[in-house]
Amino acid sequence: MTRQDLQSLLCKMMCADVVVDAASDDLWRVTTPFVFPDGDGYSLYLKQLPSGGWRVGDLGSTLMHLSYENDIGKFREGSRGRLFAQILADSELSEEDGEFFIDTPADGLGGGVFRFGQAMTRLHDLTFLNRLRVESTFYEDLREALKSTVDETQLHEGYVVAGVPKAADYPVDYYIEGGAQPLYLFGVPNRDKARLATIILQHLIGANVEFNSMIVFQNSAEIHPRDLSRLMNAANDMVDSLDALPDLQRKLLYRVK
Repeated sequence: MTRQDLQSLLCKMMCADVVVDAASDDLWRVTTPFVFPDGDGYSLYLKQLPSGGWRVGDLGSTLMHLSYENDIGKFREGSRGRLFAQILADSELSEEDGEFFIDTPADGLGGGVFRFGQAMTRLHDLTFLNRLRVESTFYEDLREALKSTVDETQLHEGYVVAGVPKAADYPVDYYIEGGAQPLYLFGVPNRDKARLATIILQHLIGANVEFNSMIVFQNSAEIHPRDLSRLMNAANDMVDSLDALPDLQRKLLYRVK
């Protein structure tokens, strides 16, 4: 098979997967193989511009689809927000009133369609930051969850407990005021942090410090059973993940009035 034969075959097969239908007098709906993980196809529309070029857009359907299981506002904050902005810049993607689109000259329409599909895929990948929650966003989300539950003046991040030997080597993620005893809270996104939190708690217990403690996991199922067991023995309360926000709020308010 020659290069020309292969190119012709690929073009024929790829074109067979693309269907164009009239959506209105000046709008065309394009069906492509691009789909979300739940099987729904991407909404992709074409509209000719006065310049003779084309606008490739989604009429706002992508954000609507993502909003079914995600807080869209978080896509514009912190680490997610920086990734969101980078995706738009890399793809030359514009957004207006929730609609994503790319304007392309007539002779660049094919490339514009593929670039738009790639951008939608990358935007959807932001949802994995909700499900897998890499460390940078885990700590951002933990801080947000705490601030939504107690007054910000009650929170002391990176707290060093006074009167403890080598106290600076054993910092607490959060000291939360308001309870009968100080509440020391630790965020645990991985096995290393589980071990460190156990060491800090055991050090404070060994120094006869009076306190309550709470552990908030990224996902407790991912912590090795032996590390989890040691941490359970050292801590008072645990929350399986930040997805269990009502449980975090309930346990937190029980300890802190």
